[in-house]
Amino acid sequence: MTGDALSQHTPMMQQYLRIKAEHPEVLLFYRMGDFYELFYDDAKKAAALLDISLTARGQSGGQKIPMAGVPYHAVEGYLAKVVALGESVAICEQIGDPATSKGPVERQVVRIVTPGTVSDEALLKEKRDNLLAAVYGKDGRYGYATLDITSGRFLVSEPGGIDDLKAELQRTNPAELLYPEDFDTTLLGDRKGLRRRPQWEFDIDTAQRTLTQQFATRDLVGFGVQDAKRALCAAGCLLQYLKDTQRTALPHIRAIKLEAEDEAVVLDAATRRNLEITQNLAGGSDNTLFSVLDRCATPMGSRLLGRWLHRPLRDIKVINARLDAIAELSNQLQDAALSELMKQVGDLERVMARVALRSARPRDLVRVRTALAVMPDISALLADNSGRLKALKDACAPMPELLDLLNRAIIDNPPVLIRDGGVIRPGYNSELDEYRALSKGATDFLEHIEARERERTGISTLKVGFNRVHGYFIELTRAQSHLAPTDYQRRQTLKNTERYIIPELKEYEDKVLTSQGKALALEKQLYEALFDQLHPHLEPLLRLADACAELDVLSNLCERSQTLNYCQPKLSSERGIAINGGRHPVVEVVLDSPFIANPVMLSDSKQMLMVTGPNMGGKSTYMRQTALITLLAHIGSPVPADSADIGLVDRIFTRIGAADDLASGRSTFMVEMTETATILNNATDKSLVLMDEIGRGTSTYDGLSLAWAVADFLARQSRSLTLFATHYFELTALAEQLAGVDNVHLDAVEHGDTVTFMHAVQSGPASKSFGLQVALLAGVPKAVVKAARQKLNELEGQPVLSAPANGEKQLDLLFSEEPEVITRLKNLDVDALSPRDALMLLYQLKSDANQ
Repeated sequence: MTGDALSQHTPMMQQYLRIKAEHPEVLLFYRMGDFYELFYDDAKKAAALLDISLTARGQSGGQKIPMAGVPYHAVEGYLAKVVALGESVAICEQIGDPATSKGPVERQVVRIVTPGTVSDEALLKEKRDNLLAAVYGKDGRYGYATLDITSGRFLVSEPGGIDDLKAELQRTNPAELLYPEDFDTTLLGDRKGLRRRPQWEFDIDTAQRTLTQQFATRDLVGFGVQDAKRALCAAGCLLQYLKDTQRTALPHIRAIKLEAEDEAVVLDAATRRNLEITQNLAGGSDNTLFSVLDRCATPMGSRLLGRWLHRPLRDIKVINARLDAIAELSNQLQDAALSELMKQVGDLERVMARVALRSARPRDLVRVRTALAVMPDISALLADNSGRLKALKDACAPMPELLDLLNRAIIDNPPVLIRDGGVIRPGYNSELDEYRALSKGATDFLEHIEARERERTGISTLKVGFNRVHGYFIELTRAQSHLAPTDYQRRQTLKNTERYIIPELKEYEDKVLTSQGKALALEKQLYEALFDQLHPHLEPLLRLADACAELDVLSNLCERSQTLNYCQPKLSSERGIAINGGRHPVVEVVLDSPFIANPVMLSDSKQMLMVTGPNMGGKSTYMRQTALITLLAHIGSPVPADSADIGLVDRIFTRIGAADDLASGRSTFMVEMTETATILNNATDKSLVLMDEIGRGTSTYDGLSLAWAVADFLARQSRSLTLFATHYFELTALAEQLAGVDNVHLDAVEHGDTVTFMHAVQSGPASKSFGLQVALLAGVPKAVVKAARQKLNELEGQPVLSAPANGEKQLDLLFSEEPEVITRLKNLDVDALSPRDALMLLYQLKSDANQ
């Protein structure tokens, strides 16, 4: 806005418009007294987002000013709502002194609250990481960086292609994502919190300079990221954005780590969705793997468990160290006691981040004190442990000096905010104690004044009081006001009373109020000094928080193992998966009836299982449980099985279920083929592949041909460990044609028009799909099922194109190999029937045929 245009507005609005011009893309919360006010377009937007009143108050520049506001003491609730909607807010505070200001009080934006940079407890979901991320792309390859301001965890990676990038985005699910101006945003999907940043912020030289300044190092060699140029471009932009929004030092961000692809088991986006790790297919959190496993005592433990589940490891030493620690906790019966201690530690990780940012509140420091007080008990509990538990115990070493400092400095139950005063413990600072004593002595002094003035005036109802607006006063009723001595100076007139001040009371008022102001100012200084004393210990305190989070996860997995009857898997570098009595960790919990456990055997000699069986028979459950058991083993967790020998895998792929992507113009079958292409192009002989109903989205012959070719490719070329579920019975012939392919099926028993699903895995191919029976169970009208059975009989009499060499007919959703009547006749011993039995059987067969 030009100077001439600004001059048409009031001084207050001129100040607002200048500040707003510096932050055009965010909502500006402009402090005015007890409210944060918003004006013009910000007011209209906030009114809609927050459901608050939009008013028009006063005029500036000849126009009424649209206005909306929120109370400053309740601002966190409004900020939480705005941030959840993906919006950002600039907090503009009064930094000048109203008593000395000429014109509007000086104001300044002190921080910008964005979805990825919030650290306030009320604005965060306690069991979910809140990540700020940045992406950079060049020549079809990408750099990706994430930073959790609440822990200081700074990670970078270099996804090899768009599929890997999408998998990273789904794994990390950032609250806010930065991207350069020339980036193709269609690759990022429909997500909140997208922020376009200028191209220069992704410059490699600028990034390296920003990062080395933050870490106070000459270069980045010590972090092992110096060659990851694309990742560094993203990291540099991310850190610069964080500094721009926080406007304070970031001492807890001290390192950066490169996440290499070969460190972890790769899960693509479709696999994460299909396995319902932390989010179910409906988008909720119920009935997920995380919901079953998470009984952590601390929010930071829950968040760490979520990270483990989304990034299973391939380092067998780390995995076995976790398994050994869980076994040790179980053998020594330490998990319950450890969990109780962890409850007292609380969310130390996020508290320490607020300490680092100097935004911690008094009760945050009490939480630090409580956590530090628990450390001796943790050390004593784990005194005789070895391996990983010993290393974690050492990281939780007591810090008696800091504990003593916080004990001396902070009272037991402080107020919420330092500005309320009364936070620093008496005895911590003698000067503060003197100011407080002067203030507290007011009661005795006022009682003395009141008694003396009553005697002097003869007015028995005379009162001496105080309020924050008018200070100290002597109060008389209106009827007694004529009795006031001449040295009484009228201070306030009310409806039925008059209030006065005398020189002695005024002098004392000045003294007390000055002491109260000095006490509060000194208390704030002492509180800030506590941060200075804590900051040199940030690194060990953050290590302590990390160690406590891991101890929490290990004790949690120990408890889950005992409660849910899990076993400790055996990991090896040999190729293969051998699971006895495997169970689905989620389905067995939600089922009312006992879960039927099943084995899985995959090896060099049997690398593909062709899984057939009826609809509703449990094929998808069987496949998913295999993947989930494998995933759990790779995070170092006990697994739901009688025994499990798991060879390390490099990737887990799933192609399960039907979904479309209409917004991108992709049909169900197109999505299916895209996911299939990803698997065929990336699966190796170390991969676990789950394929369910390939080819069902197109015509029978196209689908059968595709399914056949995909299975053949996986068996011959990729040689992946594969579970291939299908209703195409023709595919079972692959077991006879290819080495390493075997048939299994899930059993079911038929009773007339009903069917009982046994959910038990048996060797060999299935004989029927029971599609018509399932239709009846689903409530399809009997007339429709009857018409389907008649059509089925017609189709089964026709030759099947592209049938395999063994001449078997195609098995489909509504196809069976032969009518039930024919099967019963084939199995009938005619010579054993009496004339009466034969007649009854004839009537029964006729009745069945007419249904």
